[in-house]
Amino acid sequence: MPDLSAPDYQTARFLLERGLGLIYLIAFIVAAHQFPALSGERGLQPAPLLLRSTRFLDRPSLFQLGYTDRRLLLVAAIGAVLSAAIVVGLPQRAPLPVTMATWLVLWVLYQSIVNVGGTFYGFGWETLLLEAGFLAIFLGNAEIAPPWPTILLYRWLAFRVEFGAGLIKLRGDPCWRALTCMEWHHETQPMPNPLSWFFHHLPRPIHRIEAIGNFVAQLVLPFGLFLPQPLASIAAVLLILTQLYLVVSGNYAWLNWLTIVVTTAAISDTVVPAGIRQALGVTGSFGPTPAWFLVLVIAVTTLVVVLSYYPVRNMASRGQAMNASFDPFRLVNTYGAFGTVGRTRYEVIIEGSDAATPGADAEWREYEFIGKPGDPGRIPPQIAPYHLRLDWLMWFLPLSPRYGEGWFLAFLARLLQGDRAILRLLRRNPFPDRPPLHIRAELYEYHFSSWQELRRSGTWWDRRRVAEFVPPMRLRSESSGDRTGRW
Repeated sequence: MPDLSAPDYQTARFLLERGLGLIYLIAFIVAAHQFPALSGERGLQPAPLLLRSTRFLDRPSLFQLGYTDRRLLLVAAIGAVLSAAIVVGLPQRAPLPVTMATWLVLWVLYQSIVNVGGTFYGFGWETLLLEAGFLAIFLGNAEIAPPWPTILLYRWLAFRVEFGAGLIKLRGDPCWRALTCMEWHHETQPMPNPLSWFFHHLPRPIHRIEAIGNFVAQLVLPFGLFLPQPLASIAAVLLILTQLYLVVSGNYAWLNWLTIVVTTAAISDTVVPAGIRQALGVTGSFGPTPAWFLVLVIAVTTLVVVLSYYPVRNMASRGQAMNASFDPFRLVNTYGAFGTVGRTRYEVIIEGSDAATPGADAEWREYEFIGKPGDPGRIPPQIAPYHLRLDWLMWFLPLSPRYGEGWFLAFLARLLQGDRAILRLLRRNPFPDRPPLHIRAELYEYHFSSWQELRRSGTWWDRRRVAEFVPPMRLRSESSGDRTGRW
């Protein structure tokens, strides 16, 4: 067998393994906390209903054998335990088949969750985690050198993430070509963080530099990942720095951190100080790589090359799609983000009232979400890498009613019922003693406040009501005193 080892990429493998293990851990914790309320047996989009109309190859999942919330929690618990074991390095020190089996189980478990999560699991970073997690099966263990083809496959993944995002911007919103998109992006991004307000108020020339830097990072630097060392490491470090810029300026769940992790595949041990490598424990020697493992690595590399045809064709197409999969197991995918940048931020504000009749004199109290803007006086919180799925879909809601199909009216009904599982996903319930009689949704326009307004009143946002989004509604059986009825 040919020598396919890459002994100079011990640091890269360490970062890939520990980083993916940590992100898997967060993902399984998120599933345990949010999935039952959003997509569980009594969820807003119940997984059992989804499974009734799909075949295994449509949505590969262990839950095709039957879904219950208890089984979901068991899957999430097993996934969390295995992920934590990866983070501390236990499976990596086990025999090679055990190491591979651990990564395989993690991939199967998370695939099973994603494929029955409906709209709430329709984000590009789910697919990215699955693709990166699948490649981890072929990273080897501590006894053998990192396999060179797997290292290259991670670089190919990082390339597609960055280059796809750059192309979608180049082809998309004219403001990218005019270098003006960043004048709005920090304010209108899905979930601003504590520093987004300050980034928004940077001088206009800085925003143009941001846009130029975006194009350089996504259309030029990805090619550097395939250059000889140390150029590949330099390109990787620069890409990581641009991702860290996104980390400190917004909340994008684990997208940026996962992109950073896969990009570390281009960092060679030759550029990492010996002291750091010793601290990480990646200075050991290796035994021979088993022939059967090399055969598997070659087979998977061939499979990825073949399946890459569709993502490459998509990137070359004028009708480029963002975050698309071309096989049921999401093995090789295409990525992209923010092909269009909003100029105005709209937020759907949900309010409840105890008034028997929702007239002009009715008192309305506002529900507060954990991450999305609501109270103008509240500083945007830091959430990422944790993923608030409900808050994210609330951002999509004003863009098009189709984003709320199948779940939003059910969400309002659960608030009228005082559903505890749903209320646990909110920051503040203004009706702690009993649910409201009526619920409504109002559309507001939000803008970051000015420096003067922040100093004077302490408000981070200015907002004004734009329109009624959903008129006041109540449960049909409310008149009989039963708060568990239907609309």
